[in-house]
Amino acid sequence: MIAAELIRTYVTSLLGTWGFALLLHAPRKAWIPASIIGGVSYTLYIALLELGSPEAAAMFIAALIGSLLAQLCARRMKMIATIFLTLSIVSLVPGLGLYRCMEHLGAGRNAMGLQAGVTAMIDIMMIALGVGVGSLVFRTAVTRPWAAKG
Repeated sequence: MIAAELIRTYVTSLLGTWGFALLLHAPRKAWIPASIIGGVSYTLYIALLELGSPEAAAMFIAALIGSLLAQLCARRMKMIATIFLTLSIVSLVPGLGLYRCMEHLGAGRNAMGLQAGVTAMIDIMMIALGVGVGSLVFRTAVTRPWAAKG
């Protein structure tokens, strides 16, 4: 994949994430950082696919990086992480895969529908796993045991 395509992918996913920030009424000061994180996550996913990574692994790594960046941004901006987490993964959601699953099932192509559905569900599980692991890793890395309240 050439650099121009990666830049186009980044810009379009950044703009798409920004659109969802507006749609979900995210706080104005979160729009740009969340859009940057969403752009980075999706561009990383596409780059990993182009490098030959399995789709599930690419989805997990992209969600993991998005989660780590969202957690960092939330702490730095003193905002809740859910805002940044939601927007960081919105471009990763396999909406087309779910649509194709329903389209094939509706047309009676059950085997193709099942295959598309399983792939979409694996991607969804990888997003959830990436977000969970990213949150756990970040929380573990920044938690100071001596500062914990007993």
